[in-house]
Amino acid sequence: MTPADLSASLLDIVTAIVDRRRAAEPGSAPVVLSIADVPLERPKNREHGDWASNVAMRLAKPLGVNPRELASEIAEAASGIDGVASAEVAGPGFINFRLDAAAAGQLARTIVDAGESFGNGSIYDGIPINLEFVSANPTGPIHMGGVRWAAVGDSLARILAAEGADVTREYYFNDHGSQIDRFARSLLAAYLGEPTPEDGYGGAYIGDIAAQVVERFDGDLASLPRDQQQEVFRSMGTELMFGEIKSKLHGFGVDFDVYFHEDSLHESGAVEHAIERLREQGHIFEEDGAVWLRTTTFGDDRDRVIIRSNGEPAYISGDLGYYLNKRERGFEQNLIMLGADHHGYVGRLMAAVEAFGDTPGVNLQILIGQMVNLLRDGEPVKMSKRAGTIVTLDDLVDAVGVDAGRYALVRSSSDSQLDIDLDLLSKRTNENPVFYVQYAHARTRSVARNAETGGVDHSAFAPELLTHETESALLGALQEFPRVVALAAELREPHRVARYIEEVAGLYHRWYDSTRVIPLGDEPITDLHRTRLWLNDATGQVIRNGLGLLGVSAPDRM
Repeated sequence: MTPADLSASLLDIVTAIVDRRRAAEPGSAPVVLSIADVPLERPKNREHGDWASNVAMRLAKPLGVNPRELASEIAEAASGIDGVASAEVAGPGFINFRLDAAAAGQLARTIVDAGESFGNGSIYDGIPINLEFVSANPTGPIHMGGVRWAAVGDSLARILAAEGADVTREYYFNDHGSQIDRFARSLLAAYLGEPTPEDGYGGAYIGDIAAQVVERFDGDLASLPRDQQQEVFRSMGTELMFGEIKSKLHGFGVDFDVYFHEDSLHESGAVEHAIERLREQGHIFEEDGAVWLRTTTFGDDRDRVIIRSNGEPAYISGDLGYYLNKRERGFEQNLIMLGADHHGYVGRLMAAVEAFGDTPGVNLQILIGQMVNLLRDGEPVKMSKRAGTIVTLDDLVDAVGVDAGRYALVRSSSDSQLDIDLDLLSKRTNENPVFYVQYAHARTRSVARNAETGGVDHSAFAPELLTHETESALLGALQEFPRVVALAAELREPHRVARYIEEVAGLYHRWYDSTRVIPLGDEPITDLHRTRLWLNDATGQVIRNGLGLLGVSAPDRM
């Protein structure tokens, strides 16, 4: 029996009880209930049962009855649900449910039959979601803050898609503004053998990119005036740097559906279009020769300049054009992942969203991520060999590989600062969380191979035999996977999947140590062995699906 089966049966029971009680009250209005009104959760103490519900406490007040009295009525009826061994009232009105072994064990076959689709849901069915993440300036290698968003953003995209969303991964290519000028001047200085400009970019990569521009330029670069040389380095250098960024992200398992160029907003008239839309809605005014957006109407601490008095667009102008562009492309929800240094920018963006007539927190959602430190020998790794001043994606991958790097970045909440111990992630021990989970999966595959060799197959399935305490605990955890995926999607927190599969891995290792799928010596093969093979394979499937949502491989051998 799955949680969905129990919820559906419980809803029928509660609806009947409510209808009966309301019918006894003349003139009472009907009550319409849904699955959301009969929540189930896992008890923290497994001795209390497999599932618990506070439905009686939620409905007691509207019905004008004592919570325990209502809980007793529901529990008595629920005891008759096929697969429920008992339903007991606890505390002020909680109901604890215990499933019989056969009902609980049936999940193993359900998971194996569902395969890769187990855990998928439908809470975002058909909803177009634009997920913008990384968006590092094309002026240097991706630093660790961007790398964190690469891992978290790609994992979140996978999780949202598992819940039915039509997800578009988008990279906002910042190719407009002063940082590109500084990048071009830095490349030119490297080419000319001059010192790096005071506000320029350092690091060996600048010389590498400059050399590639010289090699690829079709013409006599040395004969060009300095301003034309700088323009060559601007256009070609930016293209080369961005090509390298895309290549590095691809190697990290992260690819984007759309690469949106900031420059195109200004060249296409998207900024002017957005300003005109806001002007039509009465939120634009002019003062001191500048064009302003009246964001204080929507809770911002001050109004914002969109076009400066010199005619130059302010930074927020591009954001206005970009947001409206996304909405006109049909995206109902737009998620943007920003670094902690952008925290102060949230208020004005949300005010702008409301000025367009949209709903902040729905049509636009902003996730803020904190910084990442790499540690070696307990000390922070301070700079890249190539970038010179920052720690990069290459530093992480070179140290621990893609799988360990991605897993380490996604297993903690992104709104907390993260220290990654490179020494720990390099170990092939249970202290290393990614090794611990991947080893559990590899062990399930090893058991399956050995079972085939030993003659244990799937020819029988007797879930009522799965009565060992470690089997009950493992099955209880496996049931949680769809709920964990749904919660991770709703809260935009992929780390919940990582922590969950670590729990499953631990329960599996304990089950492996306590039971046998393959009989010892001359012991005969029984239906218990065959049924345990189903449970072994179900566990492997859940771990594999969970790792897949995080973009981490599930090796068959380690």
